[in-house]
Amino acid sequence: MLRCFIYENPRVWEDLLPHVEFAYNRVVNFTTSHSPFEVVYGFNPLTTLNLLPIPILDDVFCKDGIEKGFFYKTIS
Repeated sequence: MLRCFIYENPRVWEDLLPHVEFAYNRVVNFTTSHSPFEVVYGFNPLTTLNLLPIPILDDVFCKDGIEKGFFYKTIS
């Protein structure tokens, strides 16, 4: 995996090594159905997406779509 990242610039491998190691340890293995990190520690490491706050539902859902759903329920 590291070879794919350093193909064009082999002198930056030291900078990329932590990122490639994290990616490798996070990928689920076909044989074990778990990532290497999960096999050792029992859970997967947190990613930056796990640390983002959950958006408020009013901002995510289209209220117009919800109103149309209620309208279709009433006419059914």
